[in-house]
Amino acid sequence: MEMRTWIEPVVAAAQLASSFYDTGLLLVVKNYYNHTNASSVSASEGAQQKAISNFYIIYNLLQGLTPLLSAYGLARLGDVKNRKISICVPLLGYLLSRTFLLLLILQPWPIEVMYGAAVLHGLSGGFTAYWASVMAVASQGSSESRRSLRLIVIELVYGIAGFLGSVASGHLFVTFHLGYQQGTVLVSSSIALYAFCLFYSLFVLKVPKPAGSCPAASMSMEHPDGKLAGDEGDWVLQRTEHRPSVGPSKLTMAMLFLGAIMYDLSVAGAIDVLPLFLLKRPLSWGPEYIGYSYAAGYMIFITSFLGVFVFSRFLRDTTMIMIGILSFAAGIFIMAFVRWTYLFYIARAVMLFSLIPLPTIRSVLSKHVEGSSYGKVFVLLQLALVVTGVVTSTIFNKIYQSTLDWFGGFCFLLSCGITCLSLIPISIVAYKQRTPSASLEILTD
Repeated sequence: MEMRTWIEPVVAAAQLASSFYDTGLLLVVKNYYNHTNASSVSASEGAQQKAISNFYIIYNLLQGLTPLLSAYGLARLGDVKNRKISICVPLLGYLLSRTFLLLLILQPWPIEVMYGAAVLHGLSGGFTAYWASVMAVASQGSSESRRSLRLIVIELVYGIAGFLGSVASGHLFVTFHLGYQQGTVLVSSSIALYAFCLFYSLFVLKVPKPAGSCPAASMSMEHPDGKLAGDEGDWVLQRTEHRPSVGPSKLTMAMLFLGAIMYDLSVAGAIDVLPLFLLKRPLSWGPEYIGYSYAAGYMIFITSFLGVFVFSRFLRDTTMIMIGILSFAAGIFIMAFVRWTYLFYIARAVMLFSLIPLPTIRSVLSKHVEGSSYGKVFVLLQLALVVTGVVTSTIFNKIYQSTLDWFGGFCFLLSCGITCLSLIPISIVAYKQRTPSASLEILTD
C-alpha cells in the first residue's frame, strides 16, 4: 500500500486535537459555572452538575442534529466525485468551530457562544461525514478478508492518539496558559493539529483505488462472514464467478443496523454522563484525573485491536461482536457502583473489548455492498448513530439529573440493560449466516 494512501496520520492528529478540545471544553464550562454560581450563597454541587448537564444537552443536540442537513450530501459527493471532499469539508468545520473556544477563553463572552460553534461544526458535516469517509477510504483500500482487521487498526490509531491526548490534556490545561486564562495553550494546540489535518488531506493524501470488492452474497454459502482459507477459498470464488450479481440480504442489513444502533444507544448514554459522575462526590476529580479517565477509555482501543487481531483467526465476525457487547455490559454494570478511584479503573478494564462491535459491524456491512456505495452506506449508519446518540444524550442527562440525589449510577444500570438487548439482532444475524438457507434468502432478496 502506497504511503500517501494512509489515512492514519489524519485520524491520529484529528483525535489528538479532539482530546485536547474535549478536556478543554469540559473544564472551561465547569469554571464558567463555578464563577457564575460563586455569587449565590445557595449554590451547591448539585446545581453546578445540573447547569453543566443542561449545557451539554443543548450543545450535543445542536452538534448531533445539524449534520443531518449536510452529511448525506457530502457522502454522495465523495462517492461520485472525490472522497477528499467529504473529509476536508468536515475538517474545515472542526478548525473554525474549535476557534470559538479559544476566543471564549480570551474574551469575557457568555458560554452560549459554544452553541454557535456546535452549529458550525454540524453544518460542515461534523464527525458523521468525517468518520464515514475515513471508514470508506480504509475499506476501499483493503481486501474483504482483511477488512475487519484494517478497520480496527484505524480504531487503534484513533485510540492511541486519544490516549496520549487525554493524558497530556489535563496537565496542559493547568500548567501552560497565558496569564489567568487557563486552557489557551491546550486549545491552541488543538486548532494547530486540525490545521495540519486539513493540509495533509488536501495536498498529501491520495485516495486508494478499490481493492476489487464484491458483495458478500456471492460467497455466503461457504463462508458467511466473508472469510476464505487457502485452496477452499479459491474454489468458492471460482464456483461463484459465473453467478449473476446479487444484492445483500435485507434482513441481515436491517439486523446489523439495529444492533449497531442499540449498542451505540447504550454506550453513548453512559459515556455522556460519565464525566459528570466523575466531577461529583465521592470522586470529585480535577483536571489531571479527568484527563486520566479519558486516557483509560482510549486504552480500550488498544485492547480491542488486540482482541480482533487474535479472535479474527478463530472466530466469526458475529461472535467477536457479541464478545465486545458482553464486555461493555459487564464493565458498565460495575461502573454503576464506583465510589473509589481504583474501582473506576477496574470497570474500565472489564470493558477491554467494548470497541470491537461497531467497526466489526461496519466491516460486515461493507462485505454486503459494492465499493462505490461504501460512503453512502457508512454515512447512513453514522447518521442513524448520531441521531440515536443525540436523543440518548438528552434522555440520559435528564435521567441523571432526576436520579442524582438518590443513586448517581442508575444511568449505568439502564445502559447495561440496553446493551444486553442489542445481542438479540446480532444473534439473528449469526443464526441466519450459519444456516444453509441463508444464502438462498440472499438470492431471493
